[in-house]
Amino acid sequence: MIRKIIYTTLVCLLCSPLLSAQQALFSGSREIVSPQVNPDNSVTFRLLAPDAQEVKLYGDFIPSQGWIPKGELMIKDDQGIWSYTTKPLESDLYGYAYTVDGVRVMDPNNVHQIRDVATVTNIVIVGRGQGDLYSVQKVPHGTVTRTWYESPSNKYVQNRRITIYTPPGYENSKKKFPVFYLLHGMGGDEEAWINLGRTAQILDNLIAEGKAEPMIVVMTNGNVVQEAAPGESSLGLYKPTMQLEGTMDGQFESSFKDVIRFMESRYRVVPKSNARAIAGLSMGGYHTLHISRFYPKTFDYIGLFSAAIMPDERVAGNPEYRDIEGTLKQQRDNGYRLYWIGIGKEDFLYQANAEYRQLLDRINMPYVYRESGGGHTWKNWREYLSEFAPLLFK
Repeated sequence: MIRKIIYTTLVCLLCSPLLSAQQALFSGSREIVSPQVNPDNSVTFRLLAPDAQEVKLYGDFIPSQGWIPKGELMIKDDQGIWSYTTKPLESDLYGYAYTVDGVRVMDPNNVHQIRDVATVTNIVIVGRGQGDLYSVQKVPHGTVTRTWYESPSNKYVQNRRITIYTPPGYENSKKKFPVFYLLHGMGGDEEAWINLGRTAQILDNLIAEGKAEPMIVVMTNGNVVQEAAPGESSLGLYKPTMQLEGTMDGQFESSFKDVIRFMESRYRVVPKSNARAIAGLSMGGYHTLHISRFYPKTFDYIGLFSAAIMPDERVAGNPEYRDIEGTLKQQRDNGYRLYWIGIGKEDFLYQANAEYRQLLDRINMPYVYRESGGGHTWKNWREYLSEFAPLLFK
């Protein structure tokens, strides 16, 4: 009798919806390919939604109307499958999602997704060009580590998580490597550059092609009140938000020596300015600007990617932001090998960057300027990284 009860219970469990993921393997449901990259680099998207009245496709390959995303209507066939085929696209990484009768949904046929702040998006890579740099190729691969470091200088949180890329062969070598500190934007965290920015793929491929020197890349969490990315700290699985306490108030700059100290005590690195680079996007560009002038003779390579520039009135009097022009002149006089500025023509920070370049011109501070199309986007920042990294440590 007991065996019969156990057998019946197991059968019920195996048939329950709790195991629907396993059942789906044998459900006989139709196999739908989406997205499908076509030979001409157009992409076809498909979604099964037979009862829907309207399905739209949204993606960063579809021109927006200012800040308002523009969707494209998909067409339903007699099987209830909605589809849309783009024009041929440039080789790149693209994000997309659907709306079904006004409700945003992910592509159930595409498991490849990334999170940007609190938004999750499907991705597709179109190859034969820049997109190949963002793909895993048959080349030697580096190692990506998530670990923790102590930051006693940070008045908010002292135990913090960090993401570190070490180049191919690091573990089996006794060599010391240069270090590139790569900083995220507002709303990001230590996961942003490695996931959204495709840092590991870009560095693996550039190093394999001989276009970049083998280097360690350090991706910090620039939100000084966070232990770690949402879902990776003791606070649990909470929803990410854009602006946190302590954002751009000088604490990240003043505590950045803790990151350098950690790297130079735990990893085989060259502890010299000519073997240190720092760059960042948006808020990370702001941090890069101020860290590089706040710590004299520390970084020989500086990169501002769509950077926020000047502190607001709330924090302008903080020690980290005093005498900006004077400390820039000191940075100029100390010498450096590269000061690189990149910005998109449609970026909302374009004017601030133009005014900052006027300041650099006035004090005769050399820099390299890269103006791209587009705005404040990961498309630009991935490109900037792929152009900036080959210039380092030559």
